[in-house]
Amino acid sequence: MSIPVLAAAQCAIRDGDLKGNVALHLQFMQRAAELGVGLLLFPELSLTGYEPSTASALAQPLASPLLEPLQAFAQRVGMTTIVGLPLRVSGQAKPHIAACVLHADGAISAYTKQYLHAGEEQFFSAGNGGELLSISGVSIALSVCADFAQPAHASNAASRGADVYASSVLIGEPGYPHDSAILQGYAQQHGMAVLMTNHGGPTAGWAAAGRSAFWDEQGQCVASTEGAGNRLLVISRRLKGWSGVSIPGPDAGWPAPQLPQVRSAQSVENR
Repeated sequence: MSIPVLAAAQCAIRDGDLKGNVALHLQFMQRAAELGVGLLLFPELSLTGYEPSTASALAQPLASPLLEPLQAFAQRVGMTTIVGLPLRVSGQAKPHIAACVLHADGAISAYTKQYLHAGEEQFFSAGNGGELLSISGVSIALSVCADFAQPAHASNAASRGADVYASSVLIGEPGYPHDSAILQGYAQQHGMAVLMTNHGGPTAGWAAAGRSAFWDEQGQCVASTEGAGNRLLVISRRLKGWSGVSIPGPDAGWPAPQLPQVRSAQSVENR
């Protein structure tokens, strides 16, 4: 019997539409929870879109009301969920590019992007990474886009004992062959499975390729999405290895999520 343990939420978000993007995230979370997923990974800056020039205005602290419904839902269904956000940190003039980890027990933490693309330093501060996660006995190291362009980043993850290297990215069609080959190479080199979650639609003028994928410890592509669009890539671990399936997204008729009760909070859309 196979048990779904990981999933890539390839979502087509709307830049700056925090309320709408939260609702889309909740739809993905509900469907993943119904499938028994233990860890759900969203793309880079999934809640705001990849728009560096507006990142400072959209940045949120880790204790933001924006994250409350997502955090409460993750705890209610017992599913660790990782969402992308410009993270405002006290004492930092510029936000970090963060993968906010909404733990199954209700806790929240953040992985912050360590290596910035050329030009990102104008809008963001480099981060410090984060701790390994453990999901159903699987040790997972996080990365955000340009992190994986540094071989030392994946090497460090492997030396720390990661079973899976999970990367939240924004990759366009022209760069996809090169970037996916890097990730596949890490799987082969380090004997470490790789999960890559890409955007499913355009963001800030970038036409994302979609094609989220999972490579096993030998570098074989177990499953991938067919292209762009809203898709859920569910990865299961069997006794003899991994298997995966790509599922159409919420625009294919998923029901609206049953929202958890959270405390009242002021609107965060204009922060």
